[in-house]
Amino acid sequence: MTLELTLSLLVLGLLVGIPLALGQVYARRGLVLLTSIYERFFRSIPALVLLFLFFFGSSFLGLSLSPFLSAVLALGFRSSAYQSQIFRGAIQSISQGQMTAARSIGMSKFQAIWHVILPQALRRSIPSWSNEYSSVVKDTSLAYAVGVIELVREGRYIIVRTFEPMIIYITIAVIYFVLTYAGNRSLGYLEGRLEIPGFEAKGRKE
Repeated sequence: MTLELTLSLLVLGLLVGIPLALGQVYARRGLVLLTSIYERFFRSIPALVLLFLFFFGSSFLGLSLSPFLSAVLALGFRSSAYQSQIFRGAIQSISQGQMTAARSIGMSKFQAIWHVILPQALRRSIPSWSNEYSSVVKDTSLAYAVGVIELVREGRYIIVRTFEPMIIYITIAVIYFVLTYAGNRSLGYLEGRLEIPGFEAKGRKE
């Protein structure tokens, strides 16, 4: 369940975060304002409060969201706000001359973004995105507050039966460490494989 939550949060954050970042960089002023409000709203409210808002708020609105779906939406949208800033910084790090060059050979603005800007920006965002991965893994532990049976809640069930809280919590901590370490190492390997030729050398020279 912890792995399911982690994957769901990262995917939702990615699917929402990239359009938000593009909107903040390339959209008109009205849309930039809307994306900025969204980003600041979800970054300003504590994750636990967002969980309660989605879980109890759905019943207030006549909806019936499961604890798992409430956690995915609340924490996923929160992750998308943070990811949007990661991708925005990566997009803005690409030289404006590349957009100009792409447009000069007949590409539309959308084509230039899709084929030239975004592939480079996604590569450059991997180091910062690995930090977001670590945060998301740890944020999944909050889902126990709305009834999701993830790692922490399962640990509490075991503690009730065994009366060995220290051993169980140490085990939980080790599992989180392994998940975080393994994920960061994998992303570090991916970063090396997708490194933009010449970019690192240029950065060191500058």
